Amino acid sequence: MEETRWKELVILLCACLTVVTRAKTVKYQTFEEDAPGTVIGNLAKDMSASGSRNSFRMMKQFNSSLIRLRESDGQLSIAERIDRERLCKHSQLCLISFDVVSFSKEQFKLVHVEVEVKDINDNSPEFPRKESSLEISENTAVGTRIPLDFAVDPDVGSNYIQSYQISVNSHFSIDLVLMKELDRETQATYALELVAVDGGTPSRTGTTRINLKVKDYNDNSPVFDRSSFSVELAEDAPLGTMLLDLNAEDPDEGLNGEVVYGFGNQVPQEIRQLFRVDRKTGRLTLESPVDFETKNTYEFDVQATDLGPNPSPAICKIVIQVPMTSITAGIAYVTEAAARESFVALVSTSDRDSGANGQVHCTLYGHEHFRLQQAYEDSFMIVSTSALDREKIPEYNLTIVAEDLGSPPFRTITHYTIRLTDENDNAPVFTKALYDVAVTENNAPGAYVTTVVARDQDLGSNGKVTYKLADTYFMGSPISTFVSLDPASGSLYALRSFNFELVKQLELRVIASDGGSPPLAGSASVYIRIVDQNDNTPVITQPPLHNGSAEIPLPREAPSGYIVTRVEARDADEGINAELSFALASSDSSAFSVNKATGDVYLSHALSHDVDETLRVTVTVSDNGRPALSSTATLHFLVVAGAPPSDHSMYESENGSPLNVQWDLSVVIIVVLAGSCTLLLLAIILIATTCNRRKRDKTEEDNESYHEKEAVRPITIWKGNSYTTISARDPVFSGKDSGKGDSDFNDSDSDVSADTLKKEGVVVPPMALWACTSECKVLGHSDRCWSPTAVRAHAGTSPSPAPTLSSFSSLPKTASLPRDPNRRDNYYQAQLPKTVGLQSVYEKVLHREYDYMLVTPPRPVRCKRSVKSASQCYAGVWHSSVNRRRCLCGVASLCPCCSL
Repeated sequence: MEETRWKELVILLCACLTVVTRAKTVKYQTFEEDAPGTVIGNLAKDMSASGSRNSFRMMKQFNSSLIRLRESDGQLSIAERIDRERLCKHSQLCLISFDVVSFSKEQFKLVHVEVEVKDINDNSPEFPRKESSLEISENTAVGTRIPLDFAVDPDVGSNYIQSYQISVNSHFSIDLVLMKELDRETQATYALELVAVDGGTPSRTGTTRINLKVKDYNDNSPVFDRSSFSVELAEDAPLGTMLLDLNAEDPDEGLNGEVVYGFGNQVPQEIRQLFRVDRKTGRLTLESPVDFETKNTYEFDVQATDLGPNPSPAICKIVIQVPMTSITAGIAYVTEAAARESFVALVSTSDRDSGANGQVHCTLYGHEHFRLQQAYEDSFMIVSTSALDREKIPEYNLTIVAEDLGSPPFRTITHYTIRLTDENDNAPVFTKALYDVAVTENNAPGAYVTTVVARDQDLGSNGKVTYKLADTYFMGSPISTFVSLDPASGSLYALRSFNFELVKQLELRVIASDGGSPPLAGSASVYIRIVDQNDNTPVITQPPLHNGSAEIPLPREAPSGYIVTRVEARDADEGINAELSFALASSDSSAFSVNKATGDVYLSHALSHDVDETLRVTVTVSDNGRPALSSTATLHFLVVAGAPPSDHSMYESENGSPLNVQWDLSVVIIVVLAGSCTLLLLAIILIATTCNRRKRDKTEEDNESYHEKEAVRPITIWKGNSYTTISARDPVFSGKDSGKGDSDFNDSDSDVSADTLKKEGVVVPPMALWACTSECKVLGHSDRCWSPTAVRAHAGTSPSPAPTLSSFSSLPKTASLPRDPNRRDNYYQAQLPKTVGLQSVYEKVLHREYDYMLVTPPRPVRCKRSVKSASQCYAGVWHSSVNRRRCLCGVASLCPCCSL
């Protein structure tokens, strides 16, 4: 039995050896980091096997666990994730090779399998150090290359490092080659970022920070504040008086910037004996007394030298003038810093007489800041009485009167001038304590920023102002590396281009110093605000994009308003430049809409597409800058079967109800126009209806008033011992006014003095009887009946005087008429026209036999139009009994202000 097994094994081995000579090689490819279970290939299919069924077994010498073989059909799949960089490191070609035996009942075959593992961009370039520091001398020649560390990337091929980038600067190229001369005094440090970029999609980057320090070189000489100084020195100045405090600055550092002072090489020994210059401080002091009569002007040079190698000294010219302080010249000089009771000048007097005639008395006139004090015998001193201030009073004019004691006395009057010499007692003062300026980002280096101004009230060098920046740091660097300041003019310039996203504001302090000894200084703050520009494009952060696109599943049964995804973005700018809005640039279907503010992409109506269909939508994100910048994202919506999750958000309109309809712009415009036309039509109908109603009411009111005036009104007249009732339309009475005796003689309304009535400055034209009512024809013109003016005067005929209302406050004779206690002024005296029909009534009036008529009290009338003055209603008269203006209307349609 054992022999049989060995024979079979030998036969199998021989068969295998025979197959090996005829082995077939099969090649496959797979990507690293593919998920376990990913199928690589199928040996049965790829070998084009015949109809016989084969089995496959992997040779035992291949013990890798990376590839799995299914023996039934030879399917190859990934057993575990493959890391190409660990498997093959930097090799361009990475292969996994193994042998597989294919056997059937008829034959055995040996298959050689090679699986190439393709690289993916799963590693970023990396520098050996995240940050490095280097030094370079400021006198380094242009073109010098600074060695740098290289980045490494485990990936290969196009996924390996393809390029390097360096942050924007004006001195160094990509491989850190010096392109421009350095100046440490302008910029002492450089912070550069070196970026390595691979060629993957998307690309990956690695960054290292390089801090370059510029080493100083003695390339600057000391500089004096001014190239020359001129000072005045009183000949009686005490020894040790400081004349100047010289100051020279060297922008170099270390010994290269340390300054020492001394006399120039050509200064004579005479000057060196009179004056002294301190080596370290630069103070110029008086060593020996000076004499105006000997020499009144001294000129010499003072030099400043640094301690660096090969120094180059700076020269400053000094001019010292010694003024004459004797009072004999008529002008005396005194410093404004003189203390109270300081000596100013000496006045000597002489008189050749003797005794009292030779005794001299002096008096000083001019200003209370000085007084005269006797020194000895005939000499007097002018001394100060209070502190002096040249900035307030630079010069005094004094008068001295010298008078002897003789009889009569002789006097001499002399005028003197006292001038104050300036002292450095005023510090520079800035016009503003705070300068707030704005600079737009991305400015050009060297751009003008602003100018600071300080003023000093002192004279000469004491009032000469120079400016400098205070030693402050910003972002770890001296402020002088960001801005420069002109020391003479105070103009401020930007040394670099500002980036709003990195620097929002710079705060610095400017110091203004004068040239006095010691110098005085003032300071002001400068705030430089960086103004944002729209220089950043919106970056889409959600959903994650791959090559500018993303694939998102979309349930087939999603309802209208279903939010498929939300597009989120950010913008590095600020303000309006960072306000983002979303819009659809293109879409394969009209079913999609996007919320302009939130970026929600939702369904405006249900889908009508099939499962596994892909819908492409392009969303644009734009900022509100000028010009606007935008980014796009292409979204691939894959329609999948099923309904969305129950907890998925739905898009809601402003009123909170789900959005089911996507309004078209043309539909919205049509709806708005239709609504506007409807409102306009309703307004026209309402106005027309209102006008017709008012017109109808006016017509009815006029008709009612007319009928009321035309109605027959019974009038009761008292005749002796009884009442007689007459009709207002009685034809026996005439409406014509005779013009005589129509009212009581004492009535104020019966005053007729001319063709027209004048009452309170108002001229009432003659009344025309053709417009009177029937009641007027019976009663004449009364409180119940008044005809408006309707002049019909004929040429050559003088009209009758118009009647006026009488006052009812007094009557010459009264009768016992029945009166209603609840009414006031219910009874009015009848004013009857003097016509033929009423002759008897007229005669009775003449005989003082009074007839009375009982008249229904008139209705109170209401003026429908405002009467601004009495002259506007010429039918109105002054009713004295009630002391008010009344509008008496006989015919409502003719009265300009009233109606019944």
